[in-house]
Amino acid sequence: MSRTVLQDGFSAYAGAWEARISAFLQRDADALASAAALVAERAAGRDQSAASPLAGLPFAVKDNIAVAGMRLSCGSRLLDGLVSPYSATSVARLVAAGAVPAGKTNMDEFGMGSSTDCSAFGRTNNPWDETRVAGGSSGGSAAAVAAGLVPFALGSDTGGSVRQPACFCGVVGLKPTYGAVSRYGLVAYASSLETVGVVADGAARARSVLAAMRGADPLDQTSVEAPAGAPTLSPLSGREAESLTIGVLSAASVAKALAASADGEASAAGMLEPEVERAFEDAKDVLRSLGHRLVETELPSLKYGVPAYYTIATAEASANLARFDGIRYGNRPAYSENHDELVDGTRDAGFGDEVKLRILLGTFVLRSGFQDRYYLRAQRIRAGIRRDFERALSSCDAILMPVFPTRAFGRGDAGLSPFAQKAADLFTCCANLAGLPALAFPTGVSGGLPVGVQLVGRAFGEGLLLDAAEGYEAAVPIARPEGYRAYWGKA
Repeated sequence: MSRTVLQDGFSAYAGAWEARISAFLQRDADALASAAALVAERAAGRDQSAASPLAGLPFAVKDNIAVAGMRLSCGSRLLDGLVSPYSATSVARLVAAGAVPAGKTNMDEFGMGSSTDCSAFGRTNNPWDETRVAGGSSGGSAAAVAAGLVPFALGSDTGGSVRQPACFCGVVGLKPTYGAVSRYGLVAYASSLETVGVVADGAARARSVLAAMRGADPLDQTSVEAPAGAPTLSPLSGREAESLTIGVLSAASVAKALAASADGEASAAGMLEPEVERAFEDAKDVLRSLGHRLVETELPSLKYGVPAYYTIATAEASANLARFDGIRYGNRPAYSENHDELVDGTRDAGFGDEVKLRILLGTFVLRSGFQDRYYLRAQRIRAGIRRDFERALSSCDAILMPVFPTRAFGRGDAGLSPFAQKAADLFTCCANLAGLPALAFPTGVSGGLPVGVQLVGRAFGEGLLLDAAEGYEAAVPIARPEGYRAYWGKA
């Protein structure tokens, strides 16, 4: 089959999917088609030019991560039309490994949301069911990978924004250890919580991407090298994965934490959906069958995670987003009488409702007289959550947790209320508060929608988590949505 035929075939495939799911805000269709043809030629043995596992592969980038010459809107009208003059370190390192940035993906504005419905440029649909959300805030990245438009994509994870959409779309989502991957070039939302993360079509691919990005960067003083003795990121093929001791929260602990997080609201946030609960139990059985030992563990501070997370995240957001004033860059009113009117007009017209809400909340908790009551108390809870994880991980290698209380939810009356969406961040936000790595991976399909679990590990223990997920994939292959075609081969 000629390269032209291969390119035309992929272009038609990608165009049809994109019309249905709206994953991209900017897409280099020619680069994607050329990459698909190159991968096909390699599979047929006609091209042996690959020097690394990422050579020639296209990837998508969430629109809050800088790529030179591409848009950088953060899903916001305020930055619509802004083109980045430089690339994030994470992107530059992937390019150095031979990968090709091929587009920017849709997202909740400035990373604030759980559905990608909070984008100023329209919503992204779930490839499994277009009436349901793709998750958020990295919903565009997850949908693009799930539909087979790219083999992997970058996202950002502040409280679960890589793992939750990956779970909703049935792909792998990795939040690295805080500091493992440079944040230079990531537009800041909550600087002490967020990391550049990976959405991939499998654990092996996520491993290759992390290996290319990981390491200290002089442009980000919070980034560090992995310590000596950290679990390897070398490919699992050719070596035997370790049998892990995996901690599991008791059903009573999960129910208690969910009830506390939902604060009595009668919603899906206060309980595990039956399909999610069954998937969690099935995952435990599969992990046992693979030789892992499961033990009960406790995280007493888990129930305080959501209020602590939203207090800290909104406080940091109110400071970080103060830089968007319309003076140096971004959209602004055509005419303003003075500086204050310019700034007020820019922010009022440019920010969406969810962003304004979080800025107001953050400003409130940082007010004089309220810091002790809210912000400092949240930081003490954060320290307690970190201690709980350290204690639990002293006797096990990883902790198995749900990702989200429900499968991908619908919109409108079929969806979750804004409060319920925030309360449901319980299982993901605590890994960010503790700065630990967490890996979400699919475990099957229930009622036509993907289900999955996550593993939280020790700092720089991503290798062990990826080994476990890759072993799980070998036993339970990842399901794909109807119409999916495997253009990108195995990692």
